[in-house]
Parts: sequence; structure tokens; C-alpha cells
Amino acid sequence: MRETTVEHLASALEQGATLIDVREPAEYRRGHVPGAVNIPMSQLTTRLGEIDRKRPVHLVCASGNRSRAMTEVLTAAGYDATNVAGGTSAWIRSGRSTQK
Repeated sequence: MRETTVEHLASALEQGATLIDVREPAEYRRGHVPGAVNIPMSQLTTRLGEIDRKRPVHLVCASGNRSRAMTEVLTAAGYDATNVAGGTSAWIRSGRSTQK
């Protein structure tokens, strides 16, 4: 399973990468990485059709644990998926802003 840092995520987002936030909607609404699409972990496998298979996909959660598990699911399904180490918490600790 591939994993990346928030620094590399910021660069990937500038290049058009897809970011899926797998937290629950209430967590997402409290603050998320700008541009992240919320598809909760519990819904991810039933919503795969919403994710472009031709583009790299980064997955994020609060700390990186849920997104790590979902990265494995997407990789097994043939997606070019990468987990964001440290999750949204690492994004915030790095001084980057969130969106509500």
C-alpha cells in the first residue's frame, strides 16, 4: 500500500489529484482538506462508480487509520490509490487551512 505526506498531497492536489475523505459527514463538516470529497468509509464500496479510475486517488481520514484500510480496498479494486499519513490532523498541524 502506498502512503504519502501532507506536503506531497498538497502538490498532488495542485496537479488535479482526487482526494476522498472517508470520515463520517459530521467530522467532514467540522473541517476538511479543501477540495476533498466526502465518501464515508461505510459507503465507499457501494460508491466506487463515483471515483474516476483514470486519475490518482488519495484517501484521508482524521489520523490515517481508516483511510489506510480504504486505500487497500481501492488498490485491490484496481485504483491508483494512496493513503495520506497522519490524515486531516497532520494537514492541520502543518499549518494548512481547512474548509467547512
